[in-house]
Amino acid sequence: MRLARYVVRRVLLLPVLLVGVSVLSFVLSHLVPADPATAFLGQRAAGDPVVVAAFKHRWGLDRPLPVQYWIYLEGLLHGDMGTSLSTRRPVTVDLRERFPATVELAIGAMVLSVVVGVPLGLFAGVRRRGIAADAARAVSLLGVSTPVFWLGLMAIILFYAELGWAPAPGPLGLEVTPPPTITGLLIPDAVLAGQFGVALDALKHLALPAAVLSTYSLGSLTRLMRSTMIETLTEDYVRTARAKGLPHWSVVVRHAARNAFIPVLTVMGLNFGNLLAGAVVTETVFSWPGLGQYAFEAASSLDFAAIMGVGMLIALTYLVMSLLVDVTYAFIDPRVRIG
Repeated sequence: MRLARYVVRRVLLLPVLLVGVSVLSFVLSHLVPADPATAFLGQRAAGDPVVVAAFKHRWGLDRPLPVQYWIYLEGLLHGDMGTSLSTRRPVTVDLRERFPATVELAIGAMVLSVVVGVPLGLFAGVRRRGIAADAARAVSLLGVSTPVFWLGLMAIILFYAELGWAPAPGPLGLEVTPPPTITGLLIPDAVLAGQFGVALDALKHLALPAAVLSTYSLGSLTRLMRSTMIETLTEDYVRTARAKGLPHWSVVVRHAARNAFIPVLTVMGLNFGNLLAGAVVTETVFSWPGLGQYAFEAASSLDFAAIMGVGMLIALTYLVMSLLVDVTYAFIDPRVRIG
């Protein structure tokens, strides 16, 4: 019952937090020392005061900033994020079309991070010397320190241009017809439509950008899992389990790893939000038609409505993931009690 009250309280707090995010997004986007009329119309058209005045009046940019924000907030309360300057379409429609591609890319990156990082960190924590420990240190160092844009370009040059192992950048091959839209995610849609060849092609195109995007998350999860395993293995309950004569890997997996995984779960939830927000560079390098590429195009043209729409969506994702992590804590760790 206390958990239910906690969840309801957090859900009711979401609108207040989103209003705060909208204020920050609006202020920061309008602090950019550039004129959207110049960015959108070009230098020649921007030199004509009549054209500039008509453009600003058309998009409400000639009104005071508080009035602009109030109009935006009124629309936001009704589910309207405004109209994009670049696409001439409602921002909600653009986000609905672009977001699934980013989610699919982020899920692929997170799966790689967990499947590789958690076992590697676990083995490195149990056996502090040897190949696993050295590999964990190398993955952690390279993952958190390698620039994603450089790694993406090097991956394309090596695996696509030189070796020919990876397909061309993009979500699908040029000769492949996309499956009918059901969930918005290419691979599930292709599987649900029975187009397994399309699903395999989409998976091949997803592999390389997901691997590049996962590097930071992989490095942080590996490092955290290793450190928490080292700490957990020194706890009294682990010594007690060993003293009872339980097998070594039973102690490691059933007792130590379960408790060591709890802080890793928090990082996983936050990392998923980071993957969504940090996909801008990866999607630009790999021509991935997702939210990151949309945000880059919006920032390039000072498309305020699109910029704030992306910010609001990412903030909402962060808040929801944080809530899910907190609720999951109560089920994984019986020591946690929500008051």
